Amino acid sequence: MAYSYMPGFGNDFETEMLPGALPQGRNSPQRPAYGLYAEQLSGSPFTAPRGTNERSWLYRIRPSVKHTGRFLPASYPLWKTAPGVSDHELALGQYRWDPVPVPDVPTDFLSGMHTMTTAGDVLGQAGMAAHVYVANTSMVDDHFFNADGELLVVPQVGGLRLVTEMGVIEITPGEIAVLPRGLVFKVELMDRQARGYVCENYGAKLTLPDRGPIGANCLANPRDFKTPHAWFEEKETPCRLTVKWCGQFHQTELGHSPLDVVAWHGNYAPYKYDLSTFSPVGAILFDHPDPSIFTVLTAPSGEEGTANIDFVIFPPRWLVAEDTFRPPWYHRNIMSEFMGLIRGQYDAKAEGFVPGGISLHNLMLAHGPDAQGFEKASRVELAPHKLEDTLAFMFETRYPQMVTRYAAEVETRQDNYIDCWRDLKKRFNGTIEGDWTQ
Repeated sequence: MAYSYMPGFGNDFETEMLPGALPQGRNSPQRPAYGLYAEQLSGSPFTAPRGTNERSWLYRIRPSVKHTGRFLPASYPLWKTAPGVSDHELALGQYRWDPVPVPDVPTDFLSGMHTMTTAGDVLGQAGMAAHVYVANTSMVDDHFFNADGELLVVPQVGGLRLVTEMGVIEITPGEIAVLPRGLVFKVELMDRQARGYVCENYGAKLTLPDRGPIGANCLANPRDFKTPHAWFEEKETPCRLTVKWCGQFHQTELGHSPLDVVAWHGNYAPYKYDLSTFSPVGAILFDHPDPSIFTVLTAPSGEEGTANIDFVIFPPRWLVAEDTFRPPWYHRNIMSEFMGLIRGQYDAKAEGFVPGGISLHNLMLAHGPDAQGFEKASRVELAPHKLEDTLAFMFETRYPQMVTRYAAEVETRQDNYIDCWRDLKKRFNGTIEGDWTQ
């Protein structure tokens, strides 16, 4: 699959599948080449500042008005939208789930979407929803676009071929893709079955975080984000388009494929990123930095430094800090943390948190290493040590994450998660050394 480097968020790039399809020096010529239609896809208000103004010009076989007919209501009952409604009896708490099993009946990316949490308000374009998807069949003549927000797709099992109107992106576990709000796409499976996570971002578009004192390098570098080359299909067969709009689903029947963009240029586009190219930074003497040093992408809010969403990863890395408790410390946080595990083991949990699993620690609810992880980290000899074959992530938001009825009642929820801290001992005895003989 061919990709173009994304030289920097906010910069234009261009691609064409047929030579001369992309106009030079103008956006909407009177008669575009090949009999194409010029169409603009805007991801920001027209008057947004230059640094945040997002749009792309598409040159397509038919304009999008020909890709929408009369809509009829559609139902995807397990895909929920904020604001969440407490329609279950699960009390407040810290939660953890085992992986969602892949069903035996035919299930594609849309029908296999299961919402775990919602946060904020889609009508106010603030907040997010955290989903798990499971699939065992491809979308062939079915297509989709989401008017409610952009989708951050994180595979955990099986590769996905994301066939979009702006090109094709293939991702496997260890990679991510971002599909902008309003982009038409379908999802094909690269393997027999697939499972993963999706963050549906209602707010400002995901972008790279400011590095501050870190400077020009490390974390996620712009050159490692890649957009697809132009690709189209000229298919005159019955197709269907599903739209998610304000939390509701609508479908229309088409007589052709809507994936007919022959060329495009702009800065509003889907992209992929290989998480192995993330360059982590950390303490090289003592103390444990805040997890914000692992931020790959952030969706800002109206308050500086307080994100609508942070996408944070915990990749393989060296631990070298001396006289330091190396795993994440016990903490309460203004942010709400939805965590998933792509592979390996998370260093703060000895057992129970497995690849494909989920944990949720909402704002101001205490959490941290389980008792076994605390014991190990407190007594281990602190030589340089590399965490290998591990990859966890967080969808973190300033808003409380409301657990859906599905997540509250699903059999994979671990009723005994809270017990992982039960064996933490009182070591205070009035002496400066404390009682570490227990």
